[in-house]
Amino acid sequence: MPPVFGVLFDGLAYGMLLFLMSVGLSVTLGMMNFVNLAHCSFAMLGGYVTVTLMNAFGWPFLATLPVAFIAAAAASVLLERLFFRRFYNATELSQCLLTIGIVFVSVAAAAYIYGTDEQPVHLPAYLLGSITFMGLDFAIYRIFLIAAAMLITIVLVVAVEATRFGAQVRAAVNNQRMARGLGIDVDSLFAITFALGGGLAGLGGALAIAMVGLDPSFALTYLIYVLIVVSVGGLGSIAGSFAAAIVLGVSDMAGKYYVPALGSILIYLVMMVLLMWRPTGLFGRR
Repeated sequence: MPPVFGVLFDGLAYGMLLFLMSVGLSVTLGMMNFVNLAHCSFAMLGGYVTVTLMNAFGWPFLATLPVAFIAAAAASVLLERLFFRRFYNATELSQCLLTIGIVFVSVAAAAYIYGTDEQPVHLPAYLLGSITFMGLDFAIYRIFLIAAAMLITIVLVVAVEATRFGAQVRAAVNNQRMARGLGIDVDSLFAITFALGGGLAGLGGALAIAMVGLDPSFALTYLIYVLIVVSVGGLGSIAGSFAAAIVLGVSDMAGKYYVPALGSILIYLVMMVLLMWRPTGLFGRR
């Protein structure tokens, strides 16, 4: 098998990592029109929950993932109740200022509690190593990431596009007054949506740390990549975020392998070309 397939595999795994961290923002931003720049703070929280349970309490890696999801979901509901709901009808600038302030608070809190060093992550033996196929080595953990992202995509598409819940959220966003008149509990619905988006961010952060590491700058470093994925994929489209993550992940990895002089610039060039071609994103609805 030519080496290019190894590059494609690594790019696909990195793309799935970006998708897992960004899909929650696709749900909240695309369905609720709320600019939540604090999304990666929930991902960072999920990562710190995982490393704390593993390093301090000896939990197995897979057992920490549901806890990371729940912790990030609970934090997102708390912030939604205290702050976000007051800004649903505010301008995008006001939403950005609020949520970027939360990012800086979360970064400072993580640095105060855990220090500025990168946290050690010890994966279980069955996720280490690689599988050799036709002369190429495929890392087991990256295969696990790809499988997890595929499963989450299927579950989300069904939940958002083909259920009563997804229809109620879209109705509440389009016309809250009418939705309340039809008996929809808009407040609870928005809280559930934020819990879903935040929980998915926490899960993505927990899965990401074994590949990209974890330190207090995580929430700011990967916010840029998450916003790129959501913008290129198109607002309100989970399938779009999935496709954009694959394209951007493969492009970034190919650039680092074949054009190292460009470094990480290639992903931005690909973003510019795609948005010039389709300003609303690959599967954008508006």
